[in-house]
Amino acid sequence: MSAALARPELAAMPLYNAGLGEAAVRARYGLTQVAKLGSNENPWGPSPAVGEALAGLSAETWLYPDASCAPLREALAARTGVAAERIICGNGSEHIIEMIAEAFLTPGSTVLTLGPCFGLHEIYPLMMGAHVRKIPVTGVLEFDVPAWRETLGQGARVVMISNPSNPVGCLLDEAGLAALIDAAPKDALLVLDEAYYEYARHEPGYPDSLRLLAAQERPWLVLRTFSKAYGLAGLRVGYAMASSAALAGQLNKVRTPFPVNVAAQRAALAALGDDAHLAYVVAQTLQNRAALREALEARGLRCAPSAANFLYVSTKHPATALAEVLLSRGVIVKPWTEPGYESWFRVSVGTEAMQEMFLTALDAALEALA
Repeated sequence: MSAALARPELAAMPLYNAGLGEAAVRARYGLTQVAKLGSNENPWGPSPAVGEALAGLSAETWLYPDASCAPLREALAARTGVAAERIICGNGSEHIIEMIAEAFLTPGSTVLTLGPCFGLHEIYPLMMGAHVRKIPVTGVLEFDVPAWRETLGQGARVVMISNPSNPVGCLLDEAGLAALIDAAPKDALLVLDEAYYEYARHEPGYPDSLRLLAAQERPWLVLRTFSKAYGLAGLRVGYAMASSAALAGQLNKVRTPFPVNVAAQRAALAALGDDAHLAYVVAQTLQNRAALREALEARGLRCAPSAANFLYVSTKHPATALAEVLLSRGVIVKPWTEPGYESWFRVSVGTEAMQEMFLTALDAALEALA
């Protein structure tokens, strides 16, 4: 009966794989230690200022949060140079992706995105009855700019680009992004998902997307989040910068009335004010990412180029089988099941201890599957 009641679009929608939590893995396998490396979290945690900002919060939980996130939007405006009325906050940037789908997609609309893709770049458009077309990465796992330009010329309602990409980690440089902007239909909504911006912004060639887009007479959005480098994944807060206040207003029409809770707003403001902690986290991440890549390649495994806080890794084994063996040894990674990428898994950069635990478990898993 419930299936008959559901909208027909739900039948084609995959369920987003959010992965297992530490407690579930401990309980399933009777473990005392778990290395959670499947969700691209920041193991160094948020700024100490976040804890100070949340002290005494329980006395205010009976009040609804600021529906407009005004102080946070003003702080983001000061940081980015984008006017506060053009900034939208959400329950993580994934909430804003949902808003985009609800506000701008109708049955039969076309969405262009990268392949392999972040699951919600596909799931939310499918929810609205849209068609999702993926432009695959090249054989060396980079953006295929000529293929993008050709496909963009065929039209789209929404163009969704993650940069750096998720799950691959590859980077679209300034020349590549400029070429895609030039080829994109003028009436399409161009969405740049920069969830890993803080890790990638110092990479050679990483584009200043706001500068490139500012001169465009087209609708666009740039998405960022506090879940990754700022260490606030558990509180859920992200934001988008829009080409105009009118575009931001369209998204605000479909959002939940109170999109970001009191704790998340306070924490984001505190985190935003601690540049030193952010720099420390990014430095530790890049250092450990290099060490992890070296260790994996020394084992003969292939790693995609990455400008983010994770590596996309291929073995000769099905990734789901490998991930299950790793789980039994207390290590959580994310196996990829997208057609054509079933031997790939994504592993987050962790602390030295977490990475040592992962590599030990990986050696055992590769031996068991040989």
